[in-house]
Amino acid sequence: MDTIKPLYTATATAVGGRNGHTESSDHIVAFDLSVPKEMGGPGKPGTATPEHLFAAGYAACFGGAIDFVAKQHKQDATKAKVTCAVSIGPRDGGGFGLAVKMRVEDRSLPQADLELISEETGDRPLWRYGRGNRLAAVIGIDRARDVRAASTALAAQFSAAPKAISSTQAL
Repeated sequence: MDTIKPLYTATATAVGGRNGHTESSDHIVAFDLSVPKEMGGPGKPGTATPEHLFAAGYAACFGGAIDFVAKQHKQDATKAKVTCAVSIGPRDGGGFGLAVKMRVEDRSLPQADLELISEETGDRPLWRYGRGNRLAAVIGIDRARDVRAASTALAAQFSAAPKAISSTQAL
């Protein structure tokens, strides 16, 4: 396992699990939580799920990584829009798993450049987390209105992931 020299650490505490409350130590992030009705919970209005929080964080992290890689190629990806959908459900092998679908849009970059930048972004921290923890992922690269699926090379990075990888699905 890789070790890091922490530059920043965020801390959050949850009380009551999926039907409780979570809050960061600096009180910037604070959410009441509720298990969605689709999972047999109360699905209380105005509440979040851990999947909401993971999707928001993953989209922001991947967007930052895209911007970082783009700058290395002397490109500007600050207008890239990353949409992340996180699903939870039973795994074929037992237990529960997460599946992630991401869509990257940036109409200011040529399609080939956006695809290259997105593919190279695959070595950033949350992406590595996903690879090492059996997180299935689909990346759609979208310069205009047509969604293109992740390249074979990018999908191959998830070879240890469950069979939820698709080459054609989009958000």
